[in-house]
Amino acid sequence: MSVLFSPLTLRGLTLPNRIVMSPMCQYSAGPDGLPTDWHRVHLGARAVGGVGLVISEATAVVPEGRISPRDTGLWSDAHVDAWRPVTGFVAAAGAVPAVQLAHAGRKASTYWPWSPTKGGVPDAEGGWPPVGPGTEPFAPSYRTPAALDRAGLDRVVEAFGQAAGRALDAGFRAVEVHAAHGYLLHEFLSPLVNERTDDYGGDLAGRSRLAVEVTRAVRSAVGDAVPVLVRISATDWVPGGWTPADSVLLAGLLAEAGADLVDCSSGGGVPAADIPLGPGYQVPLSARVRRESKVPTGAVGLITAPEHAEAIVAGGDADLVLLGRELLRDPYWPRRAAQRLGAAVHTPEQYLRAW
Repeated sequence: MSVLFSPLTLRGLTLPNRIVMSPMCQYSAGPDGLPTDWHRVHLGARAVGGVGLVISEATAVVPEGRISPRDTGLWSDAHVDAWRPVTGFVAAAGAVPAVQLAHAGRKASTYWPWSPTKGGVPDAEGGWPPVGPGTEPFAPSYRTPAALDRAGLDRVVEAFGQAAGRALDAGFRAVEVHAAHGYLLHEFLSPLVNERTDDYGGDLAGRSRLAVEVTRAVRSAVGDAVPVLVRISATDWVPGGWTPADSVLLAGLLAEAGADLVDCSSGGGVPAADIPLGPGYQVPLSARVRRESKVPTGAVGLITAPEHAEAIVAGGDADLVLLGRELLRDPYWPRRAAQRLGAAVHTPEQYLRAW
């Protein structure tokens, strides 16, 4: 029996299988961060394709938390109404809709990937001043952030909690906190970026404080039955940066704050890092965090073969496998994987004649 296609229960929710659509920014939001028909089709297609958990792109909790002016948000009731058709379709297709709540920090207000202009977007073109743990920009072409004071940090925590509550109203059934890839929460975690000397800097406990407070606020907002995931960069891949050992300790802190699973990605905190790219290159990070912290994990990173995904969960390296670019190439990857592994996956009635 395939473990990849077995159900997984997190709190009051049971996923139909262990395949997750990794959150991937589409830079296709309408005015003021509202999702569009693109999101309904993009996310819905992967639900039809058999993914168990569909996680939306990084969705900002405040306007200034967007990576670009084209990113989605969840800071108002208008966003709730706009997300409902998306979550409704995903659920009707047999998958669980989830949202990744995010704040881009010092990497905010940038151009989308295919823009001919790179770096920070000026105010005159729809940009805004970013914020971060300090005043050092991510790169010379990025905008210079303002350092968050205690009142600003409190507003960030409150915004995550409020957005989590809106997520439930919008039809999402699980929430992921984005604490990876050099965005705000990761910026506070990494000693390469966070040079503060107050309660939100210094040792690991201080640098972890914001991520823990956000996780606690999200848990409080969604109640006891809704799963809360946290995506982390389990290593910076840079000497003197965040390490896998740090991630083991952080996983325990996050679990105490209400997280149910740690989604182990890596990198993104600084522009230059020596990353050993290859199939499953981040799986050892997930395996170590799971083994040493006893917290469930998700594995991500160039996982493309069904047999590889099966081995990851069957071997205890992760509880979930997250696919990104492979699902962009093939929305029906889970169906093909089920055939290869001799498993079954939910099929919409409209497609029964083909499978």
